[in-house]
Amino acid sequence: MAARRPTRQTIAFGQEVIRLRTEASLSRLDLAERAAVSRSYIAQVENGTTRCRRDFAVRLDKALGTDTTLADGWDDIVKSSAYPRFFADFPEAEASAAFLRAFENTLVYGLLQNEDYARALLKDDEAVAARMRRQSILSGDDPPTLCVVLDESVLHRLVGGPEVMRSQCEHLLAVSMLEHVKLQIAPVAYYPGVHAPFTIATQENGDRIVYLATLNGGHTSSDPADTLYACKAFAALQGHAHSVTESRILIRKVMEEKWS
Repeated sequence: MAARRPTRQTIAFGQEVIRLRTEASLSRLDLAERAAVSRSYIAQVENGTTRCRRDFAVRLDKALGTDTTLADGWDDIVKSSAYPRFFADFPEAEASAAFLRAFENTLVYGLLQNEDYARALLKDDEAVAARMRRQSILSGDDPPTLCVVLDESVLHRLVGGPEVMRSQCEHLLAVSMLEHVKLQIAPVAYYPGVHAPFTIATQENGDRIVYLATLNGGHTSSDPADTLYACKAFAALQGHAHSVTESRILIRKVMEEKWS
């Protein structure tokens, strides 16, 4: 896997590998030989400049005689196995972000989906559980500021049945009351330059990464041109959207008139 800029999660995983290797009195070369990889790859994992697969964490456990320590650590720290490959890097950025901005024009944004709505979309218990765990950042001790703009059509698009839509609308109303959540509904319209959903995750240090949806999934980018484009698009969407209070009124109206 190509080297990349270290993240908080990959650094934490790498430090655990170093600790266990040191306790086993092994050099990087020793571990590389036992795991059947190059010494440079072990160095990349330990430095956090590459993101290993879970099966490699299992191989490291076997090489170090550490049972499932690193595999469990991979699940806890990296948390990517329940997401499609194209989405694998973004949950890390999302989980550690101080500020999140998201636009959705087809479905309710993942962090705002209730379990019934998510289950209607995913139909897999593990994937649903992963999505619910993903939402735990909103109820933590230091939750990120979350600003979401939903296209009004999302409220009218049937997912899972009328009862599911009603409960989802109720959930949106409840979540929108959280101090750190700002939910706005954008009228159905053409917004120049906005063609698909996107999410911008801003870290405490100001670093930004954007998730850009595409026809066959999506990709993440930290390219300044991409993040600037997304920030400008989001500002324009907020300017056209209903206010937070007006959006609550609209959600309740759709819920009572269409999903009763």
